[in-house]
Amino acid sequence: MIGSGLAGLTAAAYLAVNDVSVLVLEQHDVAGGCSQTFRRKNEWWFDVGFHYIGGVRTGEMARLLRGLGLEDRIGFAELDRDGFDTLVFPDLEFRVPVGWDAYTDRLVETFPYEEEAIRAVTGVLRRSIDELRRVGVPGADTDFGEYMRLAPTVVAWGMRTLTELYDEHYLSERARGVLTAQAGDYATPPSRTPVLMHAGLIDHYMQDGAFYIKGGGQELVGRLVELIHANGGRVRTRAAVSRVLTAGDGDGAHRVTGVELEGGERIAAPRVIATGDIKHLFLELLDADAVSPETRERVAGYRMATPLVNVYLGLDFDISERMPATNYWLHTRYDQEAYYQPVAEGRLDDDPPVYISSASAKDPGNGDHAPTGCSTVELMTWATPDPEAWGVLDEDGHGKYSKQPSYREAKERFAARLIERAEEQLGPLREHILWEEVATPMTQTRYTRSSGGSCYGIELAADQFGPLRPSHRTEIEGLILGGVSSRSGHGIVAAMSGGFECAAIALDRNLRAELAAGAVFGDPSRVPAELPGWDSLEASRKLQEKSRRVRI
Repeated sequence: MIGSGLAGLTAAAYLAVNDVSVLVLEQHDVAGGCSQTFRRKNEWWFDVGFHYIGGVRTGEMARLLRGLGLEDRIGFAELDRDGFDTLVFPDLEFRVPVGWDAYTDRLVETFPYEEEAIRAVTGVLRRSIDELRRVGVPGADTDFGEYMRLAPTVVAWGMRTLTELYDEHYLSERARGVLTAQAGDYATPPSRTPVLMHAGLIDHYMQDGAFYIKGGGQELVGRLVELIHANGGRVRTRAAVSRVLTAGDGDGAHRVTGVELEGGERIAAPRVIATGDIKHLFLELLDADAVSPETRERVAGYRMATPLVNVYLGLDFDISERMPATNYWLHTRYDQEAYYQPVAEGRLDDDPPVYISSASAKDPGNGDHAPTGCSTVELMTWATPDPEAWGVLDEDGHGKYSKQPSYREAKERFAARLIERAEEQLGPLREHILWEEVATPMTQTRYTRSSGGSCYGIELAADQFGPLRPSHRTEIEGLILGGVSSRSGHGIVAAMSGGFECAAIALDRNLRAELAAGAVFGDPSRVPAELPGWDSLEASRKLQEKSRRVRI
């Protein structure tokens, strides 16, 4: 297994509980990928990429945890059901409620003169997901005549763009802005966003509601690591893969034989599940003769999703006094397409949208996030990965990028703008900051080796969506593709679902049908009972030295 994000850990966990010997290789010193947390001064805990999820009661998340026997090991805190996301525009505030009917009715209340158009648009979004849930994704053996009868909305609208859907129903710019305001969850402009993609995002929270994992994303990571170790597998950190080893059959076909680590260690394996960056895999880790020219050209041509910028703040007051259990999406404009113009031009936006998330507000009973009486807050937006825009000079002549004064200045200016925007919603922050840290697209590449600093993988655009995305199966026998650039896409639940599908391919079994029939593959009794002081971060770090349960 290359990569210890949730795709890799889920695949490894499902293989381990099915008695397959597994080894997860992670180049960083902490397992978890974008779902990990990091700690500063042993006081401040910040989530890197986990902020909220859906499906924890009756959806995919619930099924995946149940299949591993982990459903009782993970606790969830529910966000405000009447407004788990709060969309803030210059002249209106819209609270997103749980439930399609409640969501649609609130949109109509906000834009009463557009009721017909709004009900038509939300109807398309809702029906497309309902149809997909009922009949599934078409395959090679699908009767397309029958599929069109059973899923007419998916066929008619699934691969078309949001802009086309809005244009079809003459939706106003203001209504479009509100309907698209959560698009930072995938960072694609509406002119390229597939209807089915956006429908899936909204529906993800409409069924069960929105939740935060108690203790943060590292809790889920730590439990998966613990489960893998309890079932005989191993997760190794500081184990960067430098090559995926293959052998040819003489007729042009290749099969996996193992991996080589930086430093020269070779590990033999008949199957490799690769969950890291797709361009790094096909264009660097694999020998050129193992990959067809067509595949190399296609992978090289994929557009990466717009990367994110994160500002992590430790504050000297209780944020729940100013912020309920919601996420704020602060928008300076209704035209969502305009946000991507600076990205296309390789410059930083002077008025970017700002997403505000706080573990302290969502998980108020947990004292681990911050010192007593204090809080953590994360501010996020998307921005160009162009190094020049970030003041990064040629490292060969000017030293490491993170030490360059021009980079530090650009980063500080951009962070100050996000903090200023957040203060418009939350009140004064600057004088209350005890800890401040900023992660840019270069930071993302440094820690995860992602192309263009993208945490979302290749862009979830209409020309790179559904059957146009890379399959989990590859042309190299034994090489299975997981992670955010595979067919399953990005996000907490999508990554885990993709890892599950990779495990099913490796086992050559229909695990999905077994899971639907109620199978529980993991035996909870094999995992030691939780002891006081169990630490999810310590259980996930420096695993080149520790391969069993960690207690502190």
